Amino acid sequence: MRQLIVTEFITLDGVMEAPGGGPSHPHSGWVFDFISPEQQEFKLREVLEAEAHLIGRVTYESFAGAWPQREGEFADKMNAMPKYVVTSTRNELEWNNSIPVKGDVVAEVAKLKDGEGGPILVAGSRTLVQALMANDLVDELRLMVFPVVLGSGMRLFPESPDKTVLELTDTKTFDSGVQVNTYRRA
Repeated sequence: MRQLIVTEFITLDGVMEAPGGGPSHPHSGWVFDFISPEQQEFKLREVLEAEAHLIGRVTYESFAGAWPQREGEFADKMNAMPKYVVTSTRNELEWNNSIPVKGDVVAEVAKLKDGEGGPILVAGSRTLVQALMANDLVDELRLMVFPVVLGSGMRLFPESPDKTVLELTDTKTFDSGVQVNTYRRA
């Protein structure tokens, strides 16, 4: 059984929108104030250990617009690894090794997890991540928490009457003040 790992950039107030740029948010690109070599090494190790990416259409379009033109070990892995793209609107996916996931997303992701292979990373993809969490398909949640409060923006965790208890399994703090907290369901 494959492990599904959600890895997110998030602010102290839970915002995950526009960390690397984009016109949708007044504080777009908020991660760039905190980038450090330690964090880049962490993200490189994370992607090298993964076997595939599972992403939503919006994140796919952002990644596909950036990674094919980049070079280096991280870009090479991103471009080469299989990318399962949850989409109801796109039939053609131009980025190398991109495979559309259509229909019952929960059932399709459960099949991916039951298959052979290494870890599957999910980055960005807020709507997809919320559905995965609601259906208990997330094995590990890695939150790279940035020491900034934006006050507005789409948040990782939706409003809910339900309580979800998580167990902290690891934490790393970088000199930049950014901290990676790793959780599993309690």
